[in-house]
Amino acid sequence: MNVQALVPLALPRARALRCELCGGPAQLRCGACGVTHYCDVGHQKADWVSIHEKICQLLIPIRTSLPFFNSEKERKHGMEQLLYRQKHLVDLTHKVAQRFVFEGKHEEAIPAALHSLRFGINIYGPDSMELVPAYLILAEASIGLGRLTQAEEYLSQTQWIVLKTSDCNNGIQSKLHRNLGLLYAAKGNFEESLYHLANDIYFASCAFGTHDISTSGGYFHMANVFFRQNKMDIADSLYTEVTDIWHTHFSRLIQVQSQTLTSPAEINVLAEEAEISEEPLNTSLERD
Repeated sequence: MNVQALVPLALPRARALRCELCGGPAQLRCGACGVTHYCDVGHQKADWVSIHEKICQLLIPIRTSLPFFNSEKERKHGMEQLLYRQKHLVDLTHKVAQRFVFEGKHEEAIPAALHSLRFGINIYGPDSMELVPAYLILAEASIGLGRLTQAEEYLSQTQWIVLKTSDCNNGIQSKLHRNLGLLYAAKGNFEESLYHLANDIYFASCAFGTHDISTSGGYFHMANVFFRQNKMDIADSLYTEVTDIWHTHFSRLIQVQSQTLTSPAEINVLAEEAEISEEPLNTSLERD
């Protein structure tokens, strides 16, 4: 890991700057971009591992003053370029955070998700639906780390945004209820967890269909709750439902691909791909 050098800040200036991760008073500055600040080396390393290495130089034009423009046309073009860069960073940081959560690397996901959230607030405002994906990733990562109070805060903010948005889509509703179900399961409140997971299945079914793999996650997590309650018959039936959905999904993929095969060599390639897909299947079910 090639962590960039840090530059100590002069004390008067440090009081006006905030740490990139915790928001506390900054004492250090990234020596590469010069526009990112930290309270200590630990937070700098965490940010670097998560996302800063990928966006270090991209932050410079975002966080430095715009040049003087000679005309209104130039000013408009400059503002459009700034907005484009900010939206690109929202998308990039969100994808990185999402990948870390999928891989079970919850600690690494948080800095990237925080960046996505802050860039989103700068562009869309503090109560926009565009912020919900970042809040949901932060909540899921916090649940994975056992930081349930923090997760509850993120989900409360998400609920507030969703409730005041009349056209919130079913996919977002599904993800919100899934995270709430996971939160209450982690707190041992199984009845509340099952309520939210049932809502997850309902909204996912409306958005994707009752037998889509996106819906299977709700069944899987609900089965885990019944398993913890020692209600094995119900748990087994739900696990079977998940297995059937994924079996149908892969059978359809194999059927589509087999129609295009023209040689034994291609059949061998398909067999190898099927073997590789076994581990991601398990991971998807655990993280969905």
